[in-house]
Amino acid sequence: MNKYIRTQILIVACVNIGQFIDGYSVGWSAPIIPKLQDPDQAPFEHKVTDFEISWIGSLLYVGAIVGPYIPSYLANIVGRKPCLFFGGLLNLTALLLIVTTRNISMVFAVRVISGLGMGMVTVSNLVYVGEIASTHIRGILLTSTSIVGISGTLAAYSIGPYVSYAATGYIVLIINIVHVIGILFIPESPVYYAIKGKQTEAKNTLRLLGRLDDMENVFESVRGINPNEGHSWKAWVKIFTVKANRQSLFITLTLCTLQQTSGVAAVLFFATTIFKLAGSSIRPDLATILVGTTRLVASMIAPTVVERAGRRILLLTSTAFCAISLSLLGTYFYLDRIQSYIISDIRWLPLMAFIMYFFSYEIGFGTMPSALVGEMFQGNARSTGSAVSMTTAWLIGFGVATGFSSMVSYLGGDVTFWIFACSCIVAFLFTYKFVPETKGRTLNEIQEILGR
Repeated sequence: MNKYIRTQILIVACVNIGQFIDGYSVGWSAPIIPKLQDPDQAPFEHKVTDFEISWIGSLLYVGAIVGPYIPSYLANIVGRKPCLFFGGLLNLTALLLIVTTRNISMVFAVRVISGLGMGMVTVSNLVYVGEIASTHIRGILLTSTSIVGISGTLAAYSIGPYVSYAATGYIVLIINIVHVIGILFIPESPVYYAIKGKQTEAKNTLRLLGRLDDMENVFESVRGINPNEGHSWKAWVKIFTVKANRQSLFITLTLCTLQQTSGVAAVLFFATTIFKLAGSSIRPDLATILVGTTRLVASMIAPTVVERAGRRILLLTSTAFCAISLSLLGTYFYLDRIQSYIISDIRWLPLMAFIMYFFSYEIGFGTMPSALVGEMFQGNARSTGSAVSMTTAWLIGFGVATGFSSMVSYLGGDVTFWIFACSCIVAFLFTYKFVPETKGRTLNEIQEILGR
C-alpha cells in the first residue's frame, strides 16, 4: 500500500467518525424505548405513551429530510469540508441534549437534531469521499461509510440496554468531539476547487492524494459549470434537463426509495419490540445485538468484493435474498396468527430470518445505493442530486417507521413483512433493467454512459 492510498484511507476514516455517530443515532431508539417505558430508568416522571414512542422512532427522519438540503445549498458556496463540520456540530448538540434530558420534548428534540446532523453528514460524506478517492478504490471507500454507520448502530444496541439513559450520550460525546476537531485538518475536495477555478489549490490537494494525473479529468468534469450556479435555481433545473443527471436521479432515487420500503427503518428502530411481538425464543435484547453484529460482518464483506464483482451483481444477489428472508418472516407471523401447531417448534425462525435479511441487505442493498449516489451526478449537481435522492427516500422511511405499528395492528405482521418483501422483488427487477455497472470507471466515464 503506497503512502497516498494510506492518506486517502486516513482522511476517509476521519470523515467516517461522523457516520459512526449517525449509525448510533439510528440504533439509539431500540434500547432507549424500553428505558423510557420503565419509571425507574426514565430521566423524567412523565409516562410515555405508545403514540410518543412511535414518534421517538420516526422523528429522526424529520430532521434527516431537511438536513441534506443544507449541504446541497452550501457545498458549492463554502465547500464540502465546512458542511461536514456543521453536521458534526449538530450531532454534538444532540448528544448534549441526551445527557441533559428533563422531559419528553427534549427527547423529541434529540431525534430531530440528530436527523439534521445525519442528513448533513451522510450527503456531505458521499459527495466528499466520491470526489477525493482514486478510481480503483472509490467503491471500497464509499461502502466503508456504511460499515462505520452500522458499527455505530451495533454500539447503540450493545451498550444501550446496560447503561443509564444519560450514559448513552456521554459514551459517544468524546468521539463526536474528536470528529469535529479532525474535520479541521482534512483537505477540501479538489472538485470544489475546480468548480471555483482554483487551479493551484486543486493541484495541491490532488498531489496530497497522489492523484496529480487526474488533474485534467477533475477539471474536465466541471468544464462549462458556472461557479456561482451550483447553489442557484439553475443547478436544480439541470438535474432534470441534463440527461446524465436525470438518469442518475431516476436510478438513485428509485433504489433509495425501494431500500426504505423494504422496511429497514421499522426493523432498525423497533428491533427489540419486533422480537417481543414475535415471541422469539431468544431474549429480545440479545437478539437485537446478534442482528447488529450480522449487519457489521456482512457490510465488511461488501468492500472486499465491490471492486471485483461490481455493483450490479451485489445488488441483484442482495435484493433476491432480502425478499426470501422477509417472506419467511411474514410466513412465521401468518402461522402464529392462525395458531399453527408447528409454531412452538420454530420460535427460532424470526432471529434466523432477521439475520438472513440483514446479511443480505448489508452486502448490497444497504450499501450500493449510497455508493451510486456518490458516483453518478455531475460535479455541480452532486450535492443537490444526492440531497433529492436521500431526502425523498428518508421521507418514505419516515412514513414506514411511523406507520409500522398501525400496519402490524391492521394488516398483521404477516402481510406487513410480505409487503416489504415485494419491495425487494421490485428492486431486483429494477436493478436488472436499469442500473449500469460503474466498477472501475472514472466519474467522467460514468457521466458518458448515463448521457447516452
